[in-house]
Amino acid sequence: MPAQTQPPVAGRWLWTCRAGFESHLFEELAWAGAAPRLLGDALVESERSPSPPPAFARAGYLVVASLPPGAPEVLAEAAARSIGALPGAGPWVLQSFTPDSPRGNPLATTAEALEAAVKARLPSERLLEDGARAKEAGARLVALCVAPDGVTVVGSVFAREALSLAPGGRRRMRREVESPSRAAMKLEEALDGLAFEPGRGDVCVDLGAAPGGWTQRLVARGARVVAVDPAKLMPELASHGRVKHVQESAFAYAPEEPADWLFCDMAWRPLEVAQLLAKWGRRGWASHLVANIKLPMKDKNPVLVRVRHTLVEEGGWEGLTVRQLYHDRDEVTVTAHRLR
Repeated sequence: MPAQTQPPVAGRWLWTCRAGFESHLFEELAWAGAAPRLLGDALVESERSPSPPPAFARAGYLVVASLPPGAPEVLAEAAARSIGALPGAGPWVLQSFTPDSPRGNPLATTAEALEAAVKARLPSERLLEDGARAKEAGARLVALCVAPDGVTVVGSVFAREALSLAPGGRRRMRREVESPSRAAMKLEEALDGLAFEPGRGDVCVDLGAAPGGWTQRLVARGARVVAVDPAKLMPELASHGRVKHVQESAFAYAPEEPADWLFCDMAWRPLEVAQLLAKWGRRGWASHLVANIKLPMKDKNPVLVRVRHTLVEEGGWEGLTVRQLYHDRDEVTVTAHRLR
């Protein structure tokens, strides 16, 4: 890691990640032949955006400009000129963020001030305030990254191609008061990134459900849930009319009929979980998959390669995504579907 944050090069890609995972993101990009470079805490650069996108990236932006250090008004003018020179006449969603690190987070106030100053210098008719409408409006996400050591970056990506609509990929979900664990926020963030989500009447199987964080959020959406776990659920779920608790191992359970959704958040060895999920895909037991895969302390990327292979080649899951989301720690979230 460089002693000071390095500015990225215009025309290359800037990636954000969870602090401490820069080397894993770097390795992914290197394996994809994208010529990565470590910039500093939670920031990595590459010469292109690979396909599939890197699992350890929260967000990625094409670098429009790296601005030299200067007074706030000078930076705002330079950033506004760079944004105004972007091709096309579509709307912009202007966002600011800092690297998610001990040195980056204290710069949040500076980043917010820069965003306001730049916004005041841009034509208001081009600015889209509602980021949730960015995809349907064909908008660009225009990012202002304020990093330590005087590094300020202007980046851009079309919302339809973005890994996340949240600034820097930091999609903070609100923890419900009644939620039994942090797991509920992981599920909410995973569903937030999908084109659609489980709804009223959908049948969901939740493997490793106890104490019921994911089951609770699915029931709140109106779904019927088969919660599979030898351990007990929280009492209000155990007695809920749309929850069936099957007290047995997820590895031994076989559904009586195919489900609409398969969910899984088990603290278990990743390759064994992948094999279990592949069995569900291979046998056509579910149409959609959302699962959390725990990662080992070492060899994270080799394990992810094997997880991808198992789910796609052995399970037949399609449209696979593998992402380390904001609420994930030593884990990744996978989503996929299976056409029956």
